[in-house]
Amino acid sequence: MQSYSQDLRDRVLWALDRGEKPTHIARRLEISRGWVYQVRDRVRETGERSSFQIGGHRRSRIADLESEVRSWIKAEPGLALAEICDRLAQRGAPIKAGALWHQLNKWNLTFKKNPARQRARSAGRAAGTQGMAGSTAHDGRRKTRIHR
Repeated sequence: MQSYSQDLRDRVLWALDRGEKPTHIARRLEISRGWVYQVRDRVRETGERSSFQIGGHRRSRIADLESEVRSWIKAEPGLALAEICDRLAQRGAPIKAGALWHQLNKWNLTFKKNPARQRARSAGRAAGTQGMAGSTAHDGRRKTRIHR
């Protein structure tokens, strides 16, 4: 949702400074009376005449701890996300497992599966299944039909 323009905010504040009633301002500028009160209260409480910032980038809590986290993973490759979260919480940087996973992904730190835990059978398709080449429906002899 877009915020109202700064020009409109300035006109509301200018009208309030002149002594106009919020209801009259709202009718004249075709805005809600509640928004007039919100603009007025924001200026009174904080002195801020602009809207709140929408969006933007927020730096990760653990951005400064990248080298330390990398060293933990290098020393113990089987370290779980929950264990890393616990260690970070002890360092004063609490973070949830999902946020940690996203940060590790940004750092290109991936966790490879342990080969001992792989499937019992070989990778790939099971024997006996046909691919597209063995199918008679797509052997190239059928013409494409256009339905109108």
